[in-house]
Amino acid sequence: MNDNLRHAFANARLQPADVAARLAVDPKTVHRWLKGRVPYPRHRWAIANLLHVDEADLWPEATQRYRVISDEVQAVYPHRWAVPQHTWRHHFESATREIGILTYSGLFLAEDTGIIRLLATQARAGVNVRILLGDPDAQEVATRGIDEAIGAPVMAARVRNALTLFRAVLGSGDAEIRLHGTVLYNSIYRADCNLLINTHAYGTPAAQAPVIHLRASEQQGAAAMYLTSFERVWATATSYMDTG
Repeated sequence: MNDNLRHAFANARLQPADVAARLAVDPKTVHRWLKGRVPYPRHRWAIANLLHVDEADLWPEATQRYRVISDEVQAVYPHRWAVPQHTWRHHFESATREIGILTYSGLFLAEDTGIIRLLATQARAGVNVRILLGDPDAQEVATRGIDEAIGAPVMAARVRNALTLFRAVLGSGDAEIRLHGTVLYNSIYRADCNLLINTHAYGTPAAQAPVIHLRASEQQGAAAMYLTSFERVWATATSYMDTG
């Protein structure tokens, strides 16, 4: 029996039939999960998102292979889409000093109204929220669109859409958006000393690439290197409000 899963259903006030309908699976399959069968990864991630819990809380044995590798490397997710929605929200919610986002569009976050509200709330609470998005007119952004086989115009449009949505964070305390034209080898999502690093691979959409959860533990560690990279891009970027 998976008592953790059963309790999570109860806390979410969901019946097995409700979960089956949300995930488009047979109710008998859900009952097998409750009896102890471990779902396929895609179903584990979907359930964790639906119940707003961490996958490891429901199936610790199944997730152990990519979690807590060292003091600095907390987790490795095979794809960005495999990171539960709850993890993203908890990540930014845990920040008490600094939130930093460095990407080209980050549209998957910008389209999440809960994340936008959370960022605005954090900014009002005194957390320094800094968002770095690609300049939609930059050649580097166009090249990324070509590399991902979606085309330069589509990539630029994604950035502009994200900018429109992220603007809701502005004016909420200490929040700023800047545009950059750098070549990104990874996207960085910072919450104080915790970083979610979305690696980039040529010809692969960012959503398909791995995510590494790092926790800064020393000045010369891997996390410190990414923090330095963020600051370098921030220093050379242009304020979004200055672009009209």
